[in-house]
Formats: sequence, structure tokens, C-alpha cells
Amino acid sequence: MATLHLEIVTQERRLYSEDVDMVVAPGSEGELGILPHHAPLLTTLKEGVLRAKRGGAEEFFSIGGGFMEVQPDHVIVLADVAEQADEIDIARAEEARQRAEQMLKDRPAGADIQAALAALRRAQIRVAVAQKRGGTRRREMPEVKSSRE
Repeated sequence: MATLHLEIVTQERRLYSEDVDMVVAPGSEGELGILPHHAPLLTTLKEGVLRAKRGGAEEFFSIGGGFMEVQPDHVIVLADVAEQADEIDIARAEEARQRAEQMLKDRPAGADIQAALAALRRAQIRVAVAQKRGGTRRREMPEVKSSRE
């Protein structure tokens, strides 16, 4: 069975470098599924969950945006920020989510609502990815409403 080599790299480190069967990434226009022998592609990534499928298992990563280069036999993700599921402190991620939700609820004077929305989205992604370690069941991402609604 054909595989492709996945590398996930941030400015600080190479987070992941393994052969995988499939990559599912949060593209700027929607989720991208990449299989071996995919046509060459260069795309931007948005914040979200990146999945690497290998055999019957999946590995999950929190991605904070970046770029992805796809070649027929390899995928390189240049991420602004990335964490593997087992690196995420779920308690800290939950606290960050609660702080962002409280900021949006209270809307104190001078608060940067867009920054609070971005912080909430990042925290939700990190919590969702952290919950995936150990084979927990897949959970859909909750919707983040914009401040214009």
C-alpha cells in the first residue's frame, strides 16, 4: 500500500515526520483530504484540526494556520503554531476557553472582541484535539459566532 511522508514544522521545531496513509487538513477554503499520488498543491491553512491516518489509527494536531505543500509522495505543513494531541494540557486549554467565553459574555469597555473570538476558537480547537488522545470519540467543533451577529 502506498504512503506519503508527512512533515509538520513550526518555527521552533519539527513536530512530526512519519509515513502516513492520508492527511486531512484545515484548508482556508475547507477541509482537504490528501492521499498518496495527489497532484501537486500549495495552499494556505486556517486554524483547525489536522489528522494523519496511519493503518487503523489517527493522530491529531492542533494547527494555528500556515501553509501546506503537497507532492505525490510527501506533504509538508509549515504551521504558525502546532501541537500534537498528547502535548496539550487540557485543563489549561479549558481555562483559556472559559476566559474567552467570559470576555465575550461581559464585553468590558475597550475589549478587543475579535481577539477574544480568535482566542476562543484556538482554545476550542486545542480542547477538541486534546480530547482525541487515547481514542476518545470524534466530536464536532462548536460554532463560534462573529461579533456582528
